[in-house]
Amino acid sequence: MHNFYLLLAGLIGYVCGAIPFGYLFVKATKGINILEVGSGRTGGTNSYRAAGLGTGIITALSDVFKGYAAVWLVRQFLAPQLSSDWYPWLTVVAGVMTVVGHNWSIFLGWRGGAGTGPNVGWATAVWWPMFPISWVVLFIFLIGVGMASVASLAMAAVIPAAFLVLHIFGVPGYNDSIAYIVGGFASAGVVVWALRPNIKRLLAGEEPLVGPRARALERKQ
Repeated sequence: MHNFYLLLAGLIGYVCGAIPFGYLFVKATKGINILEVGSGRTGGTNSYRAAGLGTGIITALSDVFKGYAAVWLVRQFLAPQLSSDWYPWLTVVAGVMTVVGHNWSIFLGWRGGAGTGPNVGWATAVWWPMFPISWVVLFIFLIGVGMASVASLAMAAVIPAAFLVLHIFGVPGYNDSIAYIVGGFASAGVVVWALRPNIKRLLAGEEPLVGPRARALERKQ
């Protein structure tokens, strides 16, 4: 019975994550296929490249919402059916699968984004301070470093680290299970896997800049 509900949680997470908001918003605003622009991904950064700042922000927030919504649905409809010991595991299965669904959407021929939005979303549903923390981290790395991939990798590392700290310090709700820590590392692994091409470019010093640093470089050239 537990396995059935875990599978159902994963399915709910995947379907929520697979909704391609970036593709839909860019198509609606610019009439173009985001899969053929820039990195070919559907996240906030490439939506910004394809259709401007407003579309990029809306896409990013919608992707966060996907992760949050998946956890909310599982908690509302599945968690009451099982003992409290399984509650965190249902949550993380749904959360991690939103990242998988976002990155490899069935609606886009198994293409998608890098997973940062839904990763932040499910983690925020578990611990609300993750949302403001994510914006601080992403702002620092996007403005300071100017590379969306580095910002995504940094946030992927922050999430399991935060859950590990909460667990170690015995914070109620986070100290009686390692599920959130496991989920944080699992979703980080999914993000890192999706960013393999970016990591190769980073190591080669060829990763393109975005945001203010990209505009500053264009002015110099």
